[in-house]
Amino acid sequence: MTVESTAARTPRRSAGSKAGTTGTKRTTSTTKKASGAGKSAEPALVQLLTPEGKRVKNAEFDKYVDGITAEELRGLYRDMVLTRRFDAEATALQRQGELGLWASLLGQEAAQIGSGRALRDDDYVFPTYREHGVAWCRGVDPTNLLGMFRGVNNGGWDPNGNNFHLYTIVIGSQTLHATGYAMGITKDGADSAVIAYFGDGASSQGDVAEAFTFSAVYNAPVVFFCQNNQWAISEPTEKQSRVPLYQRAQGFGFPGVRVDGNDVLANLAVTKWALERARAGEGPTLVEAFTYRMGAHTTSDDPTRYRGDEERLAWEAKDPILRLRRHLEAANHADEGFFAELETESETLGKRVREAVRAMPDPDHFAIFENVYADGHALVDEERAQFAAYQASFADEDGGK
Repeated sequence: MTVESTAARTPRRSAGSKAGTTGTKRTTSTTKKASGAGKSAEPALVQLLTPEGKRVKNAEFDKYVDGITAEELRGLYRDMVLTRRFDAEATALQRQGELGLWASLLGQEAAQIGSGRALRDDDYVFPTYREHGVAWCRGVDPTNLLGMFRGVNNGGWDPNGNNFHLYTIVIGSQTLHATGYAMGITKDGADSAVIAYFGDGASSQGDVAEAFTFSAVYNAPVVFFCQNNQWAISEPTEKQSRVPLYQRAQGFGFPGVRVDGNDVLANLAVTKWALERARAGEGPTLVEAFTYRMGAHTTSDDPTRYRGDEERLAWEAKDPILRLRRHLEAANHADEGFFAELETESETLGKRVREAVRAMPDPDHFAIFENVYADGHALVDEERAQFAAYQASFADEDGGK
């Protein structure tokens, strides 16, 4: 079964939870075999587009995308291409000293765009620090993201203007924020839903387990969207869990589903389904988007130290953008003119982002000493003076310039 639930054992079972307890048609499954105690073959996952771009049927989730138009498919492709272009520009800017750090989403575009486009305007998003594609879907200007990583703002956007919360650096804590917000809108009588993004590494945090507990007990309308890119920095998933991550939902009493994270259509369909459950009062869902982080964890990381090229090359063959392009071409939904025009738009976006970042002011070097203590502190004053002397030394080396 693709979707697993313990709803049948709880008094909150409703007709809508039937999807979690009836047999689900398996459209594909991974073939990787695991060995050793507590390990078995990888479970089936929801897939609607194969890596070759072929549309495959799924009796449970087809209805969420069957009405999608060629224009909407091109829109999904455009979203992924422009998000990747922006991401690549940000990585380059960090390498050139324009940003302090950057967390790339390379390889995770389908999970983010598919789920992001499943949301309604009144739904609320709680991201981590890598959800650049979801931010794009919510209308957040990419340069605002870069301002935060440059250190000139704390996000630069109004969370309530886009229903997109500021990036959360503390791993996993946004799941608690999302759960509390979801419980609040239930009391307000709203029919909107909440989605919380986190990674496979965050799934081991206590905050996430606590969020699962509260959301299940209070039947909160929240979707937990885990992007399992298989590496928590240098730690592989099998070092964190003996079972697939989506199965953790069983112990808390709500459904979990694993979806092909490189299939934008499957992510769109599964997220729509999970959001519908939430809005209908059927409680939380855990979606595990099984994908791959093709780049480094952040620009401070060297992935060649802990994983081989063979693994990366195998996942590059499942590239989410190439997958959808193959589908568009095979179905005659897009011609070379469309791709050429998008390439031009992509380069224009890259140029705009670069110019915007270079026009940003340098961060205030002394801001780190502010608001440490409400009434000041002798040690902070001493550290500030030492740092000022350090900064002044560069001017002395340049002849006072």
